[in-house]
Amino acid sequence: MSADHYFTAEPDAPLRRSEIEFSVAGKNYRLVVASGVFSAGRLDPGTAVLLRKATLPTVTTEGTLLDLGCGYGPITCVLATEAPQATVWAVDVNSRARELTTENTKKYEKRVKVAEPGDVPADITFDEIWSNPPTHVGKAELHVLMERWLPRLAPAGTAWLVINRNLGGDSLHTWLTGLGWQVERIASQRGFRVLRVTRNSAD
Repeated sequence: MSADHYFTAEPDAPLRRSEIEFSVAGKNYRLVVASGVFSAGRLDPGTAVLLRKATLPTVTTEGTLLDLGCGYGPITCVLATEAPQATVWAVDVNSRARELTTENTKKYEKRVKVAEPGDVPADITFDEIWSNPPTHVGKAELHVLMERWLPRLAPAGTAWLVINRNLGGDSLHTWLTGLGWQVERIASQRGFRVLRVTRNSAD
């Protein structure tokens, strides 16, 4: 599949639905997927590495979490499961992705808010941001995405990002550090970098 799903609000691909299964932290998930949405045939390897290597929220986690570029909602489902006291925003430009995430998170519907980027209230900050960002959009677009959402991290918040090493993982690390963010490479596996991003303590 092409990278058109990164840009297209209304996918042109014929709707072909199926299901995938995966496990995270000892829990099993079965989600509906469809054509025209990122990694519809499987749990994306980068997402799998992120969910395996980053520090997942817990039953004591409160506040507001963001799944940026939610796709059909695998990260959202994991966050909502692991953090039953938190609110999770699932954001994506792709309408089909949002529809699938809404379907896949029905049992969490009181705590999961699915939205297109422009519909997230400007005054909301996030205690955690989780993202397997769309590296195929190019470095410039990726930087715009980060500059839009990372400033909405709460003062003591943490962003967890997974980036393909061959698609700019190390350069993104350097760029974010240059902007004043504290960036730590938590893991490197299967060609992916897992980055932990926090505000500089001097901010």
